[in-house]
Amino acid sequence: MKKSTGKSRLRPTSSLVKQAVFNILGDIREKLFLDLFAGTGQIGMTALERGARVIFVEKNQKLAEIIKGKVGKNVYKMDALQFLIGMNEEADIIFADPPYDYKNYEKLIELSIKKLKPGGIFILEHRKDKNFGAHEVRRYGDTVLSIWRKEHDEGGLSGNF
Repeated sequence: MKKSTGKSRLRPTSSLVKQAVFNILGDIREKLFLDLFAGTGQIGMTALERGARVIFVEKNQKLAEIIKGKVGKNVYKMDALQFLIGMNEEADIIFADPPYDYKNYEKLIELSIKKLKPGGIFILEHRKDKNFGAHEVRRYGDTVLSIWRKEHDEGGLSGNF
């Protein structure tokens, strides 16, 4: 579940969108998976169930504590951009579902792609009225998944940002 425009309200990632994310990703065993704006952690927990090594990043103290109570470790209570800036390791997969009224999409996209391993994938969940020039875009009602893949050669990117 993710934050809505209200501080205490969450908006759930639909089952359809969650299923689509993991269909896009395929086999994620042993991959480093970042769940940014983790909410209650449902996307990251599904990644854990599928064998990924997951890092959860959630700024809200209560939500971070809920996740930590379920998974025990690798939960960071902090801003996603600050986490990415300080991260020393490259990820295989980054999933981000910021609040719909988020103001720093461009910086989030830029930092996320920089922190991917070659061949890595960044998936951004957002509402349908946004367009970020991703290589691939999939629509599910009012929800959109924008997808970038970091190419293997010379750090090039698929998709514009």
